[in-house]
Amino acid sequence: MDLVLVGLPGTGKTAVGRRLARRHGAAFVDLDSTIEAAAGRPIPAIFAEEGEAGFRAREREAVGALGPPDPSPTLSRVIATGGGTPLDPRNRWALYRGRLAVWLDGPPGILATRLRRSPVSRPLLAGLDPEAAIAALAAARERVYAPALRVNGVAPLGQVVATVERHLDDAVGPGGGLLRARTPIGTLEIGDGVAAAGIARALGSLEARRAIVVSEPKAWSVAGEALAADLARDGVAVETVLLPRGEPAKTLRVIERAARDLARLRAERRDPIVAVGGGALGDAAGFLAATWLRGVPVVHVPTTLVAQIDSSIGGKTAVDLPEGKNLVGAFHQPAAIVADVAALRTLPSRHLRAALGEAVKMGALGDERLLELLEIGGRAIAAGDGAAFASGAVAEVVERCAWAKVEVVVADEREHGEAGGRIALNLGHSLAHAIETVAAYRGILHGEAVAYGLRAAVRIGAELGVTPQAHAERIESLLDGLGLGARPLAARPEALVAALAVDKKTAGGRLRWVLSTGSGVVVRSDVPDALVAAAAAGIVAGRSAAPVGGTGAARAGRGR
Repeated sequence: MDLVLVGLPGTGKTAVGRRLARRHGAAFVDLDSTIEAAAGRPIPAIFAEEGEAGFRAREREAVGALGPPDPSPTLSRVIATGGGTPLDPRNRWALYRGRLAVWLDGPPGILATRLRRSPVSRPLLAGLDPEAAIAALAAARERVYAPALRVNGVAPLGQVVATVERHLDDAVGPGGGLLRARTPIGTLEIGDGVAAAGIARALGSLEARRAIVVSEPKAWSVAGEALAADLARDGVAVETVLLPRGEPAKTLRVIERAARDLARLRAERRDPIVAVGGGALGDAAGFLAATWLRGVPVVHVPTTLVAQIDSSIGGKTAVDLPEGKNLVGAFHQPAAIVADVAALRTLPSRHLRAALGEAVKMGALGDERLLELLEIGGRAIAAGDGAAFASGAVAEVVERCAWAKVEVVVADEREHGEAGGRIALNLGHSLAHAIETVAAYRGILHGEAVAYGLRAAVRIGAELGVTPQAHAERIESLLDGLGLGARPLAARPEALVAALAVDKKTAGGRLRWVLSTGSGVVVRSDVPDALVAAAAAGIVAGRSAAPVGGTGAARAGRGR
């Protein structure tokens, strides 16, 4: 068995690790020492010469060099990590799965006192007030430490060691939590094989003795039935309501039928809804939870990539009308979101590929690492390549997109802000929703529509001088590589333009277009009609069409 120690500077990871290794005849690995030995110089010198980015790259190499976990039942290796090691999603993927991870925690004041007395230099704390700096680090890192077993790291050394030893017999399976965060918009859990435990934690916090699992036939057979059985074994009474699969679930008629099922079950305000399924199921189940008895708790268990990276987060619930997508809805934040990447391994390639349209959008908002990740490994993820799962690439995409959305929504929950607020998440969505509306929500997946919308948005932005040309070309090239938004559409451009009239972002009779600047967005309500028409015609024609900036219609529309 491998034991991994994580925690803030000053929590004694090295001292605890050495003591445990000696007591159990295990090997001791200090990652900071490993990095220094490989670099031939101390960590402060690495920071000075290579910056934090250089140090983190060496840190990831050191974690990778650990190899696979030791499956033996006895303690064979103790690994003490640097305080920031778990910040990298790939490091947590390697360290937390199949190993017993322990978080040594302590109050910032005590840790600051320890650090003042320590002869070890801490580059990230240099020149700062130790207590304030440690408090800031604690707030920023709690979500990446939280999946590990929490132990008081400031107790006497022998007591800390004894506490950890009591947990050495804990079962260590192939799955593991990767991130756990309590936020103002619900608890977010991300992991591999964590769905059942995550739901149990959420229901425990709600003190629920009964849960209503709302799902659809495919998700129920693949995931919902087993999760319901797990809940029943834990003593939670489970009822089930099944909705139609996909966008057909998002109608007022379906919601009425589901609400009548809840009435038949005599569902009460303390009976949470557990939504198991993809984005459409989550939208419908969330709307049902928001409106039943004027609001009951909902726990989202997204089983598709697009739901894990986007639709399950933020509390937007809605159903469609023939006139437009998501026109009837409510804000209703979930009690918890449990995103289990294990559920994605059986998804069809088309659904994985389509979801990357939303991932590209998040990258276009300014996440350089996410864009690089998609450029390097996006095709493998889209193909459902087992190596993309095994390497942690899929989990990293889920985490980067999900956490970025959490931060945006917490800052502007109800989309009252402008360019810096939640409206930024609508990049590419105006024409995407128009495409879905014109198609009557059939034949095209949401992420596929977003890819077309993204192409239109970067072309419009480039023509207006808002989106740097190199950035626009990079986004289009990435979409080309992923096979998204390139084929001609079976739609009339004028029909798409007409559908834009009922877009939710319309204000004062003008559509507010969200346009990428490369590092963020601007919101413009003065986009010329001719430019919109040209963009619509361009995406309908397919990738072989000339860029919007090269069309006479676009040039003629300038200055209107």
